[in-house]
Amino acid sequence: MNWETVLPVLFFGVIGFSTLMYVLLDGFVLGLGALAPFAEDEHQLDHMMNTAAPIWDGNETWLVLGGNALLAAFPPAFGIIMSGLYLPVLLMLLALVFRGVAFEFRFKAVRGKRFWGGAFALGSMFAAFAQGVILGAVVEGMPVQEGKYIEGVFGWFSPFSMLTGVALVFGYALLGSTWLILKTEGRLQKLARHMARPLVLVVVAFMGLVSTWLPFLDSRIMARWFEGGNFWWLFPVPVLALVNAWLLWRAAMREGRDAAPFVLTLTFFGLGFAGLVLGIWPNIVPPDLTIWEASSPPSSQIFVGVGMVILLPVILGYTWWAYRVFAGKIAADVGYH
Repeated sequence: MNWETVLPVLFFGVIGFSTLMYVLLDGFVLGLGALAPFAEDEHQLDHMMNTAAPIWDGNETWLVLGGNALLAAFPPAFGIIMSGLYLPVLLMLLALVFRGVAFEFRFKAVRGKRFWGGAFALGSMFAAFAQGVILGAVVEGMPVQEGKYIEGVFGWFSPFSMLTGVALVFGYALLGSTWLILKTEGRLQKLARHMARPLVLVVVAFMGLVSTWLPFLDSRIMARWFEGGNFWWLFPVPVLALVNAWLLWRAAMREGRDAAPFVLTLTFFGLGFAGLVLGIWPNIVPPDLTIWEASSPPSSQIFVGVGMVILLPVILGYTWWAYRVFAGKIAADVGYH
């Protein structure tokens, strides 16, 4: 076994898995923030936030794990991404902190409850937008010369990255609405169902815009789909995504199947993520830096890999346990203290 070949692939998988887990698990909480302005009253917003209160702060473990794995396994890629995307990364972190503070303070506030509700919504939307901008900038391509990003401090700013930023806000809002369908009943669930259907159409439209834009990017992500007959192996991914979107649109208004919309939304995100990874592969930073060119020495990766082998089952275990303990519907009169 050639460790120099295999280890970068394994760590690429770990980073991809951690990123997807973060997007799926923290995405619906950020989506609740994006939907907060649509709550009919403060009591309903309490109910929305209480659905995520027991589990929301553990979701960011996946973001920390993925970032540390990137630093340990692909230090040149980490340096390029952090230096080139310093401002949107900083915005994301500040917004996540602001979101967390607002989440906690709102339940303790007496007079400032409305203010902290607005802060929760703004922090969530800014964090989601920043994550979409980071995604768009990486997908668009980060040109490197002599190991350094050459586009400057605002190189990430472009129409495409702004599009992906807005798209992710709506995507997280869709996750949040289907989470509410799963976790609530009555008036709030009815509101969530009415929001979910148009959000499906908006998210599909954004995905179509992004997909149409991809062939014109310097990163050549879509070009890989048509090289060497790859299209015949990869075309099931967009087909399944469209079928999934149609099933989700139908399930959003079907009474009695409360889990289906959320599961289908998770699957929709998973298929989109799979299509993105297939387009980027084998690059860790498009358009030219591959996982093998950016990898750290095998000895370093093995050292970190031992910790990953221990940590991953632990994180998966407590995530499963937390969601299992707090499974089921959240009643409107349940409080967070």
